[in-house]
Amino acid sequence: MASMTGQLLVATPTLKDPNFDRTVVLLVAHEVAGALGVVLNRATEVPVAEVLGAWAGLAREPSVLFEGGPVQPESAICLARTRTQTGRVKGFHRIAGPLGTVDLSTDPGPLAESVSGIRVFAGYSGWSAGQLEEEINAGSWFVLDGLPDDPFMTRPEDLWPMVLRRQGGMMSAVAHFPADVSSN
Repeated sequence: MASMTGQLLVATPTLKDPNFDRTVVLLVAHEVAGALGVVLNRATEVPVAEVLGAWAGLAREPSVLFEGGPVQPESAICLARTRTQTGRVKGFHRIAGPLGTVDLSTDPGPLAESVSGIRVFAGYSGWSAGQLEEEINAGSWFVLDGLPDDPFMTRPEDLWPMVLRRQGGMMSAVAHFPADVSSN
């Protein structure tokens, strides 16, 4: 399977794992050895300023930490969007287009002119070799193209239905699937 780095994994209504129910995951890395991503639509109430004070000025609203996934919740991954897709930005590691990661142990000051925003994720989502592909084949995930602003939505809770609706056709109908079919 070709690398899916930079693609979105959108949980299907059949995926009942509470860690991923109605989530949108950006794949930060996808290799033969496995895959790593961050959940884009699970904001916490913890302000970035409270944990990473110097980085708070670059954080997009809501400027809080996000739950990146169930693996190593004490670690952090920082996504950033550059202002341009061309040229190199020191400390920025490109994922796809203007999206990439930045090292939180560096000084955020030099990035301020090159980056239009960051989002910080506590923990990540990880899959061992072949595990993600098995889940996709089992119908747990839709693999979709994302937009550069998807990780930085002001209302991240709206991302799951929004990504599905913009696909059009039958896929857009999934956006209206009830969270609990027994109450339908």
